[in-house]
Amino acid sequence: MNEGKLVGRIALVTGTAHGIGRAIALKLASEGASLLANDLDGEGLQSLQQEISDSGGTCQIIQGDVTAPEFGDQVVAEAINRFGDLHILVNNAGYIWNSRIVNHTDEQWYAMMDVHATAPFRILRAAGRHFREAAKQGDIARARKVVNISSVSGLSGAATQFSYSAAKSALFGMTRSLAQDWGRYNVTVNCVAFGFISTRLTQEYKDEIPQIDIQGRKYNVGLGEAQINYMKTMIPLGRTGTPEDGAGAVYLFCIPESDFISGEIVVAGGGLRS
Repeated sequence: MNEGKLVGRIALVTGTAHGIGRAIALKLASEGASLLANDLDGEGLQSLQQEISDSGGTCQIIQGDVTAPEFGDQVVAEAINRFGDLHILVNNAGYIWNSRIVNHTDEQWYAMMDVHATAPFRILRAAGRHFREAAKQGDIARARKVVNISSVSGLSGAATQFSYSAAKSALFGMTRSLAQDWGRYNVTVNCVAFGFISTRLTQEYKDEIPQIDIQGRKYNVGLGEAQINYMKTMIPLGRTGTPEDGAGAVYLFCIPESDFISGEIVVAGGGLRS
């Protein structure tokens, strides 16, 4: 029998097929949460579901694009229809499309805003309506949890991440506004800003720049060896983070011990601040 801290909790996590999102999903499930996992990558979702099932956990999946206008209402409704409630929401889905502003297109600006700011807004709006109704029914005995995922680029900026940094900054305002608004529902709202975490977005390359595919379009990712070595010198702990490091930071905001912490922005960066 699972005696984890999240037994009986229903969690919705977006962007779970790879990297930090996958690690978050595995961590929450390992602690007993019943999970609704989302991503564009159907094969990645099925692999995650199988891994959680094999370890005795509960995971259902919903493939879909978080930027679709109807997605926020749809995914929250799915969590409630499948599991009967929603206790934990982690807005994690996202990707990078980097360039300096002189090379930015309107399409690039809106793409980054859509996935990192507008999509979370729509999911939060739908979740908030459920939280409000639950509170009206007197269901506020145990705190519900929202964790928004941002970046040190949102705190300090990054020369080649103009729109990404702007969108990630928006999550700070959302987090602190909702912490004030939803306290009456006994919902805590916090934000984790990741520093250098080793994922496919930050993978090392030597010659050919790696790419990821987002709905048929290729995006450059990765860093050169010199860039990675430089970043390590900037991190007081002397190493890059793992997806499990990132998941651990999110987990802290999902457990009962953080029930009186809300409106906070925590950097998971090994001491890196900018």
